[in-house]
Amino acid sequence: QVQLVESGGGFVQAGDSLRLSCATSGLTFRSADMGWFRQAPGKEREFVALINWSGFRTDYADSVKGRFTISRDKAKNTVYLQMNSLKPEDTAVYYCGADLNLRTTREWYEYGIWGQGTQVTVSL
Repeated sequence: QVQLVESGGGFVQAGDSLRLSCATSGLTFRSADMGWFRQAPGKEREFVALINWSGFRTDYADSVKGRFTISRDKAKNTVYLQMNSLKPEDTAVYYCGADLNLRTTREWYEYGIWGQGTQVTVSL
């Protein structure tokens, strides 16, 4: 069974950094595209970043480009989201998703496997 487990969220102040982790099991290193999405209260699920199966293509939402970096460690079967210069508007539950269809897409509904989410709260 494929499972994703997010961790690394927390409570920080604006300008601080966090590193989120998505530990995967049941996936080979090149079996899925991986994406990070977030959802704030009262808002729709929002694309944040993705990395393709090989790790050589990445994509970012305009709101996080230049601040966030997605990466994957194939040896550890883990996907990371390094978040720098955090803003209050980054506050959300962050979810890791896997797309075994390899669509390399920003659309959340194309990701069939999800973790439980990790809360990121950024205060002034």
